[in-house]
Amino acid sequence: MATVIHGDLSAGPATVRAATPTEHQADQPATDPAAPYAVKVRGLTKRFGEHPVMEDLDLDIAPGEFVVLLGASGCGKSTLLRVLADLDRDITGRVEVAARRAVAFQSPRLMPWKKVWRNVVLGLPGRPDRARAEAALAEVNMTHRSDVWPKVLSGGEAQRASLARALVREPDLLLLDEPFSALDALTRLTAQALVADLWTLHRCAVLLVTHDVEEAIKLADRVLVMRDGVIAHQARVELDRPREVAEPAFVTLRAELLAHLGVKEH
Repeated sequence: MATVIHGDLSAGPATVRAATPTEHQADQPATDPAAPYAVKVRGLTKRFGEHPVMEDLDLDIAPGEFVVLLGASGCGKSTLLRVLADLDRDITGRVEVAARRAVAFQSPRLMPWKKVWRNVVLGLPGRPDRARAEAALAEVNMTHRSDVWPKVLSGGEAQRASLARALVREPDLLLLDEPFSALDALTRLTAQALVADLWTLHRCAVLLVTHDVEEAIKLADRVLVMRDGVIAHQARVELDRPREVAEPAFVTLRAELLAHLGVKEH
């Protein structure tokens, strides 16, 4: 798999440090250096002025793995995603990610002066390929809205169009930054099911940032909790899909994750 690499941009390429976790950082899965991966991060540090947002962070994501990242507001979740998306290079450490990657943000970020189908293929090389756009829109049940302006879409429809725009690029790594947070409860459940179906279809690696613990358990192979600039806890989700929130194992895992987030259930 082709990769792109970030290092310390002020001091030339950084070297990969040993993957031994610090006492505050949860163990990541053992990785054979020769094995393929979608994300491999070693010693990532990011600062805003004198304030460290990430401090010596390690992360591995295997091809096809669905990983969800939880953490309090301001802990660096979205900053990490921006680094992996190559939108923030002011870092030190080593970051290697799949070359073919796509991002969907909390805001759909559709261009209002382009029809929906043209938004889907925006940025792809060559002339706009409507057939390719329609195929991607079909995967998110949006072919009937392909020829409308973004302003007439509902919030859920706009987010589905954003997902189509990400998936039309056939990514090996899909980065999702709280894509459901602005949706109402019923639309959010529908969107979660759609993402689960799309992941089953495409089997790309996914990193989803969210604040919703139940959403994390429903979708993830592995859930990470970010705290103090590192991955402080991780839990592998060993439940069969689709997952029900009333399952005893689901309830137990939810309590575990909430405890690591500093939330007590009543």
